[in-house]
Formats: sequence, C-alpha cells, structure tokens
Amino acid sequence: MKTRKLSILGATGSIGDNTLQVVRGNRDRLSVVGIAGRKNYEKLAAIAREFGVKHVGIFDESAWEAARRSGIFGNGVNLYCGEEGLSRVATLDEADTAVAAVVGTKALMPTLAAIEAGKDIALANKELLVMAGKFVMEASERKKVDILPLDSEHNAIFQCMNADRKRKDVAKLLITASGGMFRDYTREQMLSITPQQALKHPNWSMGAKVTIDSSTLANKGLEVIEARWLFDMDADRIQVVVQKQSIIHSMVQFVDGSVLAHLSPPSMTFAISHSLLCPDRGNWVFEPLDFSKPLQLDFSPPDTERFPCLKYAYDALRAGGTATAIFNASNEVAVEAFLKEHLPWIKISEVVGKTLESIPATDPDSIGEVLAADAQARAKAAEICARV
Repeated sequence: MKTRKLSILGATGSIGDNTLQVVRGNRDRLSVVGIAGRKNYEKLAAIAREFGVKHVGIFDESAWEAARRSGIFGNGVNLYCGEEGLSRVATLDEADTAVAAVVGTKALMPTLAAIEAGKDIALANKELLVMAGKFVMEASERKKVDILPLDSEHNAIFQCMNADRKRKDVAKLLITASGGMFRDYTREQMLSITPQQALKHPNWSMGAKVTIDSSTLANKGLEVIEARWLFDMDADRIQVVVQKQSIIHSMVQFVDGSVLAHLSPPSMTFAISHSLLCPDRGNWVFEPLDFSKPLQLDFSPPDTERFPCLKYAYDALRAGGTATAIFNASNEVAVEAFLKEHLPWIKISEVVGKTLESIPATDPDSIGEVLAADAQARAKAAEICARV
C-alpha cells in the first residue's frame, strides 16, 4: 500500500487527535501534509513540528494574525486564513485525502473544494451530508473520489456491507446509540439539566457540540440522515437501536434475516484506522476487546417521546430537500444557546420542532439555496429560543 497523504481539517479537535494517534501508529503508510483548526494555533504549531507539516489553516482571523505575529511556526510554514484557508489546505497538490473533521457548517465549502480537486474525503463531519448530501454525493461521483466514513457507526456499516458485497441483499441498517447521559432520566429530572451534566458522556470523549447532541439523540438523527446518503437507503430501512455499552457500533440486517455486527471499544481510532487504510488493516493504537473477560451487551429501542430530536430528524429526512438543513441549523442554534445557559436542555428539541414547522422545505438546485435555507433556519431558531 502506498502512503496516504492527509490534509486534516479540524486537527485540534477530538477527531483530529484520534486521527493523529492513528498516524503515529502507522507512519509507514500515513503522513500529514496539511492541517487546519479554528483558533488554537499553539496546538497547530505543535502538530506541525511533530509531523513536519508546511501548510496550516487557521479559521479565526484574529488567531491567524496572532499566530503570524508570534512567529511560533518558524520559517517555511505557510499560514492560511479563514474559510479560504481551510480550502487551501483541503486542496493541497501533495494531499490525496482530506479529513473532514471540522464540526458544523464551515467545513462544507472546503470539502466541496477538495472533491473538485480530486481528493478522497475521510468524513467525520455529519453536517456536510445532512445539509447538502445531494450535492456532495453528486460531486464525488462526478469526480470519482471516495467518501470514507470516519464515524464509528457509519464505518461499522461500511465494513459489514462490504463483507457481503451485494447491497441488494441488505434489508436494514441498524445504527446503535449509547442513549447518552440522560437515557434513564425522567422528564422531571430533565427539567434541571445543566451544561456541566450534559458534557459528561458515559462512554465517549468528544467535543462539546457532539456530546450535547448525543444527550438529546439529535446526533443519532444526524447519523440517520448521513446514512441515507452514504449507503443510498431510505428512512424506513434505517433503524436506531440503543446499545448502552457502545461496543457494537452498528449492524446490518440482510434479507435472509441474518445480522452482521461490528464490535470494538468506544474509541474512534478503530474506525479512523479502517477508513484511512482500507482495504488493508493497520496497527491498533487503542487496547482492543478482550474476550477472556465478561462482556455484557444490552439492546433497547430509543424513546422518541423523551428524546424527540430523533423523531424530528426522521421527519426531516422523509420531507426531503432543505428540511434536513433546517433540522441541522436549528439544532446548532439551540445547542449553542443551551451551552451559554440561555436555553434549558429540555427546550432544545422544542426549538428544532418549531423551526421545522415554521419553514417549508424546498428542493434546492444549488448550494446557494441550501445556505439560504440554513441562514433562514438559524434566524427563526434564534427567534424561537428567545421566547420559549
């Protein structure tokens, strides 16, 4: 296998950390040629020194200016600023794969630019396909680039489906969920949830946005929408199952009734390693499962009465068009308001539901129309947050 050369968008976040851990364990087959982050330029500089990176993007303009003045990167390192800077890193001539690990919508245009430049996409950003799956998949097919799923759930499905190789034999995708921090809470207990509580995931170490989304099951809704585009499955063939231990990352049920499941500890390194090195296997960098010890696996259906964000995601997927972008945008606004303690946790789903009710979905003909729907949804969600 030739060395895969990576540009990592979101190098300072949790996915970036795990990606770099995988690179360290497989330096003979993986290298890093470009990195980008939001504003933590000190961490970006440390990564650049360790991996000999000469191209660095910093999204925040004030942080870019501070980094440039500090001289922390030394000579020979090119610093790029803003969304354009992310696009420069994503489309480097020497890179063959762009790791899309930036959280939120700011990864959309740089990732589309990478596809147009013929780069494979190692995808950890859910919002790309949730907002613009139609355009991302059309572009990837036209440019003949691979979309490699880094999320543990989608990578698990990817591995299970490839084991059978006949997609017509797939009856159902079973996406597992831990259920989040509050899976056993009553509605009364949910009324007083604080950001500090919500940021303590029982199994995973993730960024703030993803952790809050996990607590509301909005994250699982985003994954359902993403699976629709990655695997060309309609909503009725995608089922969410609560698997508390986060050991089974997803399953595929076939038309003969049999089920293939993918198991590993709750570490993103397993999915990242597979996606970046497939069809080969790399060295493990996180302790694997030990079947000489007792192992318990629990399954239950999700409760969409207590966690309605999952229901709203399915509603948006079935509505089609810009509905999924509206779902995503309203959820981002509500989560930000909650983290700033301007909105109760239990009202996050209400903001999402009311925004979807308020804005009719349309079938977009361009990315511009998607971004317009995103902006409209954010404005409406902010208005709703102010009064719920």
